[in-house]
Amino acid sequence: MDDTKIGMAQDRFKILLLAQNQTWQLSDANYRSLDQVEEKEMTIEGWKFRVQFNPERIRSSAAKVDSSSIAARKCFLCIENRPIEQRELPMGHDFLLLVNPYPIFRTHFTLPYFHHTDQRIASNLEAMLDFARQMPGYTLFYNGPECGASAPDHLHFQAGESGFMPVEEEFETLKLQAESLLHQSERLKIWAFSHYLRKMISIETSDLSLGISALENAINCLGELQPGKVEPMINLLCYCKDEKWTLHFFPRKLHRPSQYFEKGDKQLLISPAAVDFGGVFITPRLEDFEKITGTAILNIFNQVSLDEAVFQYLRQSLSKFQNETL
Repeated sequence: MDDTKIGMAQDRFKILLLAQNQTWQLSDANYRSLDQVEEKEMTIEGWKFRVQFNPERIRSSAAKVDSSSIAARKCFLCIENRPIEQRELPMGHDFLLLVNPYPIFRTHFTLPYFHHTDQRIASNLEAMLDFARQMPGYTLFYNGPECGASAPDHLHFQAGESGFMPVEEEFETLKLQAESLLHQSERLKIWAFSHYLRKMISIETSDLSLGISALENAINCLGELQPGKVEPMINLLCYCKDEKWTLHFFPRKLHRPSQYFEKGDKQLLISPAAVDFGGVFITPRLEDFEKITGTAILNIFNQVSLDEAVFQYLRQSLSKFQNETL
């Protein structure tokens, strides 16, 4: 995509945000409140983390996602239930782009499917990669139905400006320090990182179909190990620059850590999703922001991230996939 098209694409999304903040009081107030959002930075075993105190995100962090709670509420992503002020842009693949009125990023969008259908990634990987290509300068992310999605009953992605999450700047260093570098080619490169506090598989590709096939392979392999799940437990980040996609795939074993269910001073209302795995922990309560430590973050990752033995099985599966495909 040339510079002119990139500029036009970015303008289209920013114009929507500006227009919404002129006509929608809730959105305008919450984007303005980002100026007062408190943040702190910490380094854990050499890797950078930011912690954000963002009280408006309590709706997501504390969302009740059990089947009875979902059945009892109206879906806030369906057109008939959305605020009357909320506008949309068509994105293709039967998806829409909406301004997220409870932002983490300075520009934060939600991309819901037009029809009410369950949150599933397997048949929507092409759409996600296509949206990343349509949105240069933005990072797309996907939270699985048991991995931080506050609307597991309605298929959707989210997007925010690139460069916000530490993983995006640390990735180049990570590649140089890779303990388990898989076979590389010009069209497809895959790394498996087990020393990044959380387990992460990263893919770089200039071939859309190869990138989709590699992700499908990883998702299917994880699914075989989690047969009782409606979908393998994953979070995804994806961005595209100069027709090359970068994807970060975080395989998981647990939705919420034990601290989430504690009482009193022991509780940390942390429900980690893609942004947290990207290196920005979102705390909706001041007491959690003040007391969270690097030790607590490491412990949370140890609870929710995939075990080492299972992760190595995934790595071997991807290595076999590359050898058979390339």
